[in-house]
Amino acid sequence: MNKTTLVIMAAGMGSRYGGGIKQLEHVGVSGEIIMEYSIYDAILAGFNKVVFITRKELETEFKKIIKPSVLGQIETEYVFQELHHLPCSFSVPEGRTKPWGTGHAVLSCLGTVKEPFAVINADDYYGREAFVKIHDFLAEVQPNPSCLQSAMVGFVLENTLSENGQVTRGVCKVDEQHMLSSIEETFGIERQGEIAVGKNSAGERVELPLSTPVSMNMWGFTPDFLELLEGRFIDFLNGISGNETKAEFLLPEVVGTLLKEQKAEVQVLTSSDRWFGVTYKEDKELVVRSFRELYEKGRYPETLF
Repeated sequence: MNKTTLVIMAAGMGSRYGGGIKQLEHVGVSGEIIMEYSIYDAILAGFNKVVFITRKELETEFKKIIKPSVLGQIETEYVFQELHHLPCSFSVPEGRTKPWGTGHAVLSCLGTVKEPFAVINADDYYGREAFVKIHDFLAEVQPNPSCLQSAMVGFVLENTLSENGQVTRGVCKVDEQHMLSSIEETFGIERQGEIAVGKNSAGERVELPLSTPVSMNMWGFTPDFLELLEGRFIDFLNGISGNETKAEFLLPEVVGTLLKEQKAEVQVLTSSDRWFGVTYKEDKELVVRSFRELYEKGRYPETLF
């Protein structure tokens, strides 16, 4: 059985959240942050290590807020996603302040993560079932040099929408064998009556059934994915002419390209748990209420650690 690592992406600037550090908001019954619930569920599922992806300037704040009792339960490491961390032949374009995206964040783990790993967002609650399923996949997965072996946990679009604004989701097509056929990053999604509407990468309007499966950036990869990601990032940098200040290297887009090239297989795992998170400041009240309800149902103790 493989050892497994949980990678938590927590380097985003939280622009839709008003510029604050939404990953560090206290939302639990005893003041926990969402990450602590994820770590708690990951430990119960069998994960051996947690790696936090953050920015160097947030490191001190992270270590103040995440309780020492949490860190004492599982091996932990920090890696840093920094704008200037680029292949040697590249430099930061003039005027660029925006992070390079989720693909670049995960690439920060190259050299640190050497075992099968799951990737999640810091500000999303996925539910315990999702951690159990992706851990069990990672514990048994074996590298395949000719075709990347990976997994994602899929959620129902209706259960991932915010009442307070538009969201971005990886819209998925899944075949009868529960394998991912394609994924397309879709922007500005919001509910309109009995459907959801958004825009694809070309800016075209798309209509989506509320039952559409979507990715919430809960992925499972073998460590060889990190080396592959490095080459794809170089390709991305070579191709962003004219969009140097805003283009993002996004994890779902990398996976989607690998699928088209038949260089990856992605098993889609499903969870019956409801997702929730803090995309906007107004979402915090719902998240606090949701954790209170889970505590009252006996899903979590009053104090996690």
